[in-house]
Amino acid sequence: MRRSLFAQDHEDFRLLVRDFIAREVTPAYEDWRRAGLVPRELFTALGALGIIGTAVPESYGGGGQDDYRFNVVIQEECARAIVTLGGLRTHLDVVVPYFTSLANAEQRARWFPGLASGELYTAIAMSEPGTGSDLAGIATRAVRDGEDYVLNGAKTFITGGHHADLVIVVARTATDPDDRRAGLSLLVVEKGMPGFTVGRRLEKIGLTAQDTVELSFDDVRVPAANLLGEVGAAFSHLGRNLAQERLAIAVGAVAQTRAAIDLTVCYVRDRTVFGRPLSHFQNTKFELAAMAAELEAAQCLLDAAVTAHVAGELSPVDAAKTKLFCTETQGRTVDRCLQLHGGYGYVVESPIARLYADARVTRIYGGTSEVMKTIISKSLGL
Repeated sequence: MRRSLFAQDHEDFRLLVRDFIAREVTPAYEDWRRAGLVPRELFTALGALGIIGTAVPESYGGGGQDDYRFNVVIQEECARAIVTLGGLRTHLDVVVPYFTSLANAEQRARWFPGLASGELYTAIAMSEPGTGSDLAGIATRAVRDGEDYVLNGAKTFITGGHHADLVIVVARTATDPDDRRAGLSLLVVEKGMPGFTVGRRLEKIGLTAQDTVELSFDDVRVPAANLLGEVGAAFSHLGRNLAQERLAIAVGAVAQTRAAIDLTVCYVRDRTVFGRPLSHFQNTKFELAAMAAELEAAQCLLDAAVTAHVAGELSPVDAAKTKLFCTETQGRTVDRCLQLHGGYGYVVESPIARLYADARVTRIYGGTSEVMKTIISKSLGL
């Protein structure tokens, strides 16, 4: 399918990213998977090439290109190489937009140069042990005390939390019994603040090179100057960025679906069964033909959503539709691809096994498929 999403600048950027992945990521990726995280130096290396700071204004050393299509290119090239850098996606697609849209002049001067260079790596702490998708149920509290907020609570499932220099923490700064969404604020907690502890890394089915940790806050004194956006307005701030977060998950889902199909086409051509290539069997042809058609449908939906997002026109409902369709397509496709690999597909060292394990979470994080259906059904007046 011919795509019209990208301009020449994006394709030039693609070659830069592809070369970096081939040189710096692919040779070491298996070691990173075994270690359970990528090295912190990866992000400074990305910064040195200008890959990580594209959205940061030029006046702070960034690329000055607030164009989400550059982020799309990064995910597509990672999927092409069958590597998953979830911490990088979270940093660029989820966290950095909060800084670029909400930081005041003082905060920009303090943090933006490091965001552009890769010297500052970020995470966001929303989920708690008892809340999951129910952000209105957040219990982590921050009480104003002079020029500081005193922060107490715990977070879990935090991508990138092991290395993060700055963590945006969603905390309750006021209580309104009539509106659970009110009274939440965003506080930027810095690595090394007394009482801030990075807990254990959680072992996951997939995304094994992506650190996912627990965080705890015990009387952490966070300067009021680290309040991001307006006090009590976190739910509104979070809502404005959720469309991009969900879109980013869909981007990865479609790119990894394409990688799974490409991998499987190569496999069935080489694999001999009952004296002839597996690709010669009608079932193989029909399965891959159906998957290819579903992939193109997902790609069209996704590219339309990315185009709308770049124009500032992507609605939360359309983002939910895109995430739902693309991640469900990914789940079905990768499962069918693994089936065509037979027993070899179930071996952990097989690339299709890695894609299969990594795919499962896309229907969970960023809002489950059930949450997406709830959002869509509300738009239908149900």
